[in-house]
Amino acid sequence: MKVTSYPRTGVLDLRLVPAAVVTWAVTLAGLLGGWGVAAALAIAAVVLLPTVRARRIRRWRNGLLAVLVLAGITATGVGVRAHSTAVHPLHLAAQQGDRVEVRASLTSRPKPLRGASYGARRAQDRSVVQVRLRSVHVDGRRTAVGGRALLLVPTEPWRSLIAGQEVTATGRAVPPRGGELLTAAVQVGRAPERVRPPPGWQRIAEGLREGLRSTSRTVLGPEAAGLLPGLVVGDTGLLPPEVVEQFETSGLTHLMAVSGANLAIVCGAVLLVLRLVVAGPVPCALGAGAAMAGFVVLAGPEPSVLRAAVMGAITLFALALGRERSALPTLAGSVIGLLLLAPGLATTAGFALSVAATAGLVLLAPGWSAALHARGVPVGLAEALAVPAAAHLVTAPLVAAISGQVSLVAVVANLLAGPLVAPATVLGVAATVVAPWCAPLAGALVWLAGPELEWLLAVARHSAAVPGAAVDWPSGVVGGTSLAVLALVLLIVLRGRIARLVLTSLVLVVVVVVIPVRHQVFPWPVPGWSLVACDVGQGDGLVLATGRDREAVVVDTGPDPAPMAECLRRLRIRSVPLVLLTHLHADHVGGISAVLSGRQVGAVAVGPLGEPAWAAREVRATARAHRTPVVPLRAGQRLRWPGLVLDVLGPRGALARSNSAEDANDASLVVKATTPAGRVLLTGDVALPGQAALLASGADLRAEVLKVPHHGSRFTTPRLLARVRPQLAVISVGAGNDYGHPSPLILGELQRMGARIHRTDQAGDIAVVPEGRGRTAVERGDPLRPDER
Repeated sequence: MKVTSYPRTGVLDLRLVPAAVVTWAVTLAGLLGGWGVAAALAIAAVVLLPTVRARRIRRWRNGLLAVLVLAGITATGVGVRAHSTAVHPLHLAAQQGDRVEVRASLTSRPKPLRGASYGARRAQDRSVVQVRLRSVHVDGRRTAVGGRALLLVPTEPWRSLIAGQEVTATGRAVPPRGGELLTAAVQVGRAPERVRPPPGWQRIAEGLREGLRSTSRTVLGPEAAGLLPGLVVGDTGLLPPEVVEQFETSGLTHLMAVSGANLAIVCGAVLLVLRLVVAGPVPCALGAGAAMAGFVVLAGPEPSVLRAAVMGAITLFALALGRERSALPTLAGSVIGLLLLAPGLATTAGFALSVAATAGLVLLAPGWSAALHARGVPVGLAEALAVPAAAHLVTAPLVAAISGQVSLVAVVANLLAGPLVAPATVLGVAATVVAPWCAPLAGALVWLAGPELEWLLAVARHSAAVPGAAVDWPSGVVGGTSLAVLALVLLIVLRGRIARLVLTSLVLVVVVVVIPVRHQVFPWPVPGWSLVACDVGQGDGLVLATGRDREAVVVDTGPDPAPMAECLRRLRIRSVPLVLLTHLHADHVGGISAVLSGRQVGAVAVGPLGEPAWAAREVRATARAHRTPVVPLRAGQRLRWPGLVLDVLGPRGALARSNSAEDANDASLVVKATTPAGRVLLTGDVALPGQAALLASGADLRAEVLKVPHHGSRFTTPRLLARVRPQLAVISVGAGNDYGHPSPLILGELQRMGARIHRTDQAGDIAVVPEGRGRTAVERGDPLRPDER
C-alpha cells in the first residue's frame, strides 16, 4: 500500500527558489541598510548583467540572468520606497522630535501593548496602530501627503476604532525602528479627533466579529469564549494572558493567529459541501474563491491576513492536491510577488514563520510520512505525525530567535490538538455568519464548538505543565542560527539507521529515567512548605499553605499572569480560599486572572483604598467574570485555616480612611501569618508613613520571617526591622530592575541583625519550610541544600 496524500514525484522543482531567496535577501538589505544600500545593489545587478550574458554557461546563464534582473527590480523598488520614507517631512520632523498633526486612515485595529506593568502604570494603557497618512501638519503648516506611520495611543479612547476609519491625531514624532518603511512613530496622548465612520464593508465585518464575541461570552466559559474568536479570526482580546502563555509553551500559538491553515479549513469545508451537492469544477472553484475573499474581509485587511490568504491558497491548491512538484514553485513565486508588492513583510516574524512552515510541509512532511508508512505506520497516523514534526523543526529556529525558548512538547501537543481544530473553526465561522440573522442558531453552533475548545485548552494546559515543556535558548540571530545549524545536522545524521537508534534510545532514557529521577531527587514543591515567594519579576506574589492538600492562600499576584500561573502550577495548587491583595498597584494585582482561572477561589480580599481606580475596576471585573466575591479587610480581623492564621495589622488611623491614590503604598494591608514555620510578617509596599503608623499602633510586629517592604526599597526604617527582628528576610524583586531594589542600605541593616537574606531575583521561587524547632529557606534552584548565608 502506498501513501496517497503525498506522492513522490522525483526531483523537486527548485528553479524559483534561488530567485525567492535573492529577492528576500535584497529586500532585507534595502530595508536595514537604507536606500543607499538598495541603490548600490541595483547598480551592481545592472553591471553584472553583461558579464553573465557573455559567459558560455548555457545551463545556468538564463537562470542567473533572471535572478539578476529580479534583484535589480527588487532593489530599485525598495530603494525608491526607502528614499521616499527618508525624505518624508514627517520623518524629518521625527529627527527633531517635533509636535505634529496627522490625518490618517487606520490599516489595523489598535493593539494594546504587552509587557509588565508596575505601580500605578499598566502596559495595556498604551496601544499601537499602523496608519496610512492622508496629510501631515508640522508647526501648523501642511507639509506632506502619503506614507505610513505608527501611532502610540492611549488604549481607552482608541479601543473601539477599526481598520478603514479616518482620524486626526496630534502628538510628538519620534524616529521609527529600523527595517520598516515607516516615516515615523507618533506618540499621541489624547483621544482621536474628527473620526469618520469606516467603509460599509468594514462595518459589516466588525459587526460579524462582534456577534461572534458576544455569542461566545454568552454561551461559553471565559477561556473558551476567548479562544473561539482567536481560532476563527485571530482576535485574542478576550483570551486570559495565562492561557496565551500556555499556548506559547506548548507550541500551539499558531492556532490563535490567522494563517493559511484557517483559510484551507474554511475553503475545504466549502468545497466539501459543493462536492456533496455534485457541483462541477467551476462552481467549486468559484465557491472556494468566494469563501477565501469573505474570510479575508472578516479577519480584516491587515498584512498578516493578506499573507495568510496567499499561504492558504498554496496549502489548498498544492498540498491538498498532493502536487509536490508544483507546491515549491508556487511558494517561491508567492514570496517573490508578496515582497515586490509589500517589502515590509520581509522583516515580520509572521511572514517568515508562514514561509518556513509551508516549506517544511512541502519539503519534509511527504518524505517523513512515506518513510513512516513504509515501516508499518497507518497512513493517517503517519501524516498526523509528519506534518507537525516538519513544521516544528523548520520554525523552531525562528521561534527561538524571537522568544528565547524551544518547546519540547509541540509535536505531541499539535498531534493531540490537530483533529479538533477544523471542526471548531468551521463551527465558529458558521456562527459568525448566522449571528446577525439568527442568534439562537449561532448560539447552538458555538455550543457545539464548546467541547472542541475545551479539549484544545486542556491540551495546552497539560502540555505546558509537563516538566521541561520548554527550554530556554539564546534569542536573536545567534540563537536562531545556532538552532538552525543544529536542526540541519540532526536531519543529516538521522538519515543513518544507527544514528536513529541511538537518538531514540537517548530520548527514551531521558523520558523514562532522567526526568522521573530528577523529579524525585530534586523535588519541588519542597515537602511541608509553609510559604513560597514566587519569582514573578518586579512585584509580589506569595503563597501560604493552609494545611489542606493542594490548597493555599495567595497574597498578591505579581505584574503578569504567566509567572504567577507557572508558580501555582509548580506548587500544584487547586483551591485558593482567599486571594489577598495588599494594595492595587499593577505589580501586585496584574496576575490575578492567573489565580482565578482553573481553580476554586473563595474570595478576593482588598484593603480600604480603591486606588488606582482603573485597577479597582479591573480587579472587580475579573472577579465578577469568575463569579468570585470581592470582600474588604481591615485591621483587627483574623482569618483561620487548619495550618494557617492571618491577623490583619494595618493600615490604621488616617491611612485606613485615605482616598488618595498617592497613599496606595502606605495603605497596604499588613498581615501577620502564623504558620508551622513560624510567624511571617507580610508588609506589601508599606513605606515610611505607613511604617510609622504601624510602630505607633503598638501592634506585635515580631516575626521569624519578614517579607521585606516594597521589594527592598531604601524607604524602610531600621526601627521597623528592629521591631520585627527576623531570622529570615525574603525580598521579592525583579532581576535588573531600574528602581535600585533592593537597596544596599537595607541589605546591610538586615545582615547586621543576623538575618539570612533570600531574593527572588537571584534564587527564583523561595520556600520557607519548618526545620526542627526553627525554619529554613529552600531556593528552587538548589532544592536540596538550604542557603546558609
